[in-house]
Amino acid sequence: MRILSGQSADRMVKRLASRGTSLADLEPRVRSIIKNVRRGGDRALRRYSKQWDDLADTQPLRVPESDMAAALRALPPKSRTCLLRAARNIRRFCQWQKPRSWTRIRGGVSLGQLAIPIESVGCYVPGGRYPLVSTLLMTVIPAQVAGVKAIRVVSPKPSSEVLAAAAMLGISEFYSIGGAQAIAALAYGTKTIPRVDKIVGPGNAYVTTAKKLVSFDCAIDLLAGPTEAVVLSESGNARFIAADLVSQAEHDPDALSIFITTSQKLAKTVAVDVARLAAANPTARKSLRRQGAILIAASRTQARDWANALAPEHITVSREDVPFIRNAGSIFVGDYSPQAAGDYASGPNHVLPTSGQARFRGGLSVLDFMKLITIQELSQEGLRKIGSTVESLAQIEGLHAHAESIRVRCAHA
Repeated sequence: MRILSGQSADRMVKRLASRGTSLADLEPRVRSIIKNVRRGGDRALRRYSKQWDDLADTQPLRVPESDMAAALRALPPKSRTCLLRAARNIRRFCQWQKPRSWTRIRGGVSLGQLAIPIESVGCYVPGGRYPLVSTLLMTVIPAQVAGVKAIRVVSPKPSSEVLAAAAMLGISEFYSIGGAQAIAALAYGTKTIPRVDKIVGPGNAYVTTAKKLVSFDCAIDLLAGPTEAVVLSESGNARFIAADLVSQAEHDPDALSIFITTSQKLAKTVAVDVARLAAANPTARKSLRRQGAILIAASRTQARDWANALAPEHITVSREDVPFIRNAGSIFVGDYSPQAAGDYASGPNHVLPTSGQARFRGGLSVLDFMKLITIQELSQEGLRKIGSTVESLAQIEGLHAHAESIRVRCAHA
């Protein structure tokens, strides 16, 4: 990893802080795929899936529940135990997160909110380099805790482990499709796949572009880019720091791995450990060479400012730094909180904002699957108390019918 300090480090932070999700080049091609699926339905979906995901002519788009059940039965006992433990932790955290309905009554006015689940959701589980069974858990479980009735999972060439996890969670609708064509099917529906109200889950650039293009017609969670890891440390364990950086770098050649410190000695030690740990991992080596850096700050304040400017997906800090972190998808505190724990089993979600989006939103949560609907009931007394205020404001805005809707009631209140 490069070691940068002074103006070189500051320039890199400024460059990375302005990064975004660049999808413009793909938009024409993805728009064409979406258009074809909207027009051609299952036939277009099959054509794309055969071309890119090796879907056989006789293979159904929807995976039979018997296939998922068989995958679960064939799952090794240890794997099943680990899946159950991870699922339990994720479910418990979602239950803690879940918003509640409430009502307050004051002065003849009853106000409150209703926490209502959305009706249907599509969960995208990537099929690329690795069978991301964890993404299935992270997208399906919060939807279940929220109370979503219809949960549809899509994944290209799903592994037996992913199918087993789906069976374990009680999923009945699982479609072996992926890419932009799967997003189009979920957003607009086909004969086989009913449309959904919201699409969640990470994917490649085609998936992300498709989510962007359908987002005016179907809600989405966020536009996920390559994985990002930042470690901010003054005196941490170099081997632990290096292990976290390499673990996230192995996701993708475009993954971002940054270590920020004020210690030149620690910087050099971490660089050596990163090189050693990444030696046998081609993807991590490529990622670290392209997007990895160690930044030496002049002060702890500058180090914290750099971390917030980067707004990373994952960040590891000491307990003392936590109050100063404002922009991050998920924060990991101390030597024994590896970022991989959050990827799999600690409980919080691993679908997190990238490309600087942590400046304005957090990660996927049970709230993404719910609507907070406000509710209000005014008694005659309550309306009398605020009627003149409402009427005056309506007159200021020139909305005379609004004012009349108050007057006509106050005359009888």
